[in-house]
Amino acid sequence: MGEYQYYEFLAIDRPLTSDEQEQLRALSTRARITATGFTNEYQWGNFRGDPRRIVEQYYDAHLYLANWGTRQVILRLPKGQLPLRALEPYCFDECVEAWTTETHLFLDLRSEDEGGDWDEGAEDSLGAIAGVRAELASGDYCALYLAWLSAIGAWALQEDDEEAYRAAVEPPVPAGLDRLTAPQRALADFLRVDADLLAVAARASPPAPAPRKRPGKMELAPLIAALPEKEKNDLLLRLALGVEPHLGAELVRRLRGEPSAVTVPGQRSAAELLDAAHTRATERRQRADRVRAEARATKLTALAADEEAIWREVENYVARKQAARYDTAVALLVELRDACDHIGRDLQFRQRLAALRDQHRHLPGLLRRLDDRALRG
Repeated sequence: MGEYQYYEFLAIDRPLTSDEQEQLRALSTRARITATGFTNEYQWGNFRGDPRRIVEQYYDAHLYLANWGTRQVILRLPKGQLPLRALEPYCFDECVEAWTTETHLFLDLRSEDEGGDWDEGAEDSLGAIAGVRAELASGDYCALYLAWLSAIGAWALQEDDEEAYRAAVEPPVPAGLDRLTAPQRALADFLRVDADLLAVAARASPPAPAPRKRPGKMELAPLIAALPEKEKNDLLLRLALGVEPHLGAELVRRLRGEPSAVTVPGQRSAAELLDAAHTRATERRQRADRVRAEARATKLTALAADEEAIWREVENYVARKQAARYDTAVALLVELRDACDHIGRDLQFRQRLAALRDQHRHLPGLLRRLDDRALRG
């Protein structure tokens, strides 16, 4: 596969006008452009537009990937939904960046892995990932923490600076890391968050709060009446502008006095998390090795119990004097050798194998295959 790049943009909060679509057409004659999306693929050349500027002006979500290992997601949210200061602890190198314009806040999340395997389904991720916008607006910061985990995981592959790892302290740990939503899972997969790193990070994550029943008129009316006049005017203005589809959920949280985000202070260093993830991965592999070894032992014991039947199968395959049958006979003998070794009958196996070789010494094809698998009696 040669050079490959994929670009996708989504308009979620409002569709693009015909004029805006025409403006984008000037950047790409081959792109598929609609009122809600933009997609294009490049196997040579490059996209003429600047994805950040395009998201600032037109779209709410952007996905980019290249087959040399780059993956990128940019999200746009109305400025009132998420304070920039809340995002800053999660920013890390060029992997997690945030900025604002007069009207919006932007998140740029990246993953770089030149040696990573190509994921054929990665181009289809943006529709699922875009759901984290609403979650962020509702005060769920899991997506931010996942992006930070992806960043330190990539950092560990590139740097070998123990002091830097110990100096980098994790940001606030959001609730619910042990039970990711579908959009969060899609983002974690796209950013290649290590499963062991996520598992050890989730140990410090408090349980996600249970969803509360939507309030009724009797509950909301006195709470709204008690709001200061200026705050009411600001909320009505934001509602009239119509660019914040989740303003209602934010207002209910404020009226109820619920925190905008449920987190606990980060206390672990990047080094602690990476070391714990390495330990967990090692223990997991060891457990898997033990399970495989136990399964192999059970299989070998069963094969040894059928030793005579297997020898008869081998003789029947050899008697046909066909290359494919020789291959099958040799494969059976390899398994039987291991089974006899397992139960302590290796000497008897070698004696019987020697007799088989002597009996069929005029079959060079069979003998060559036996030699190739070290079945020499």
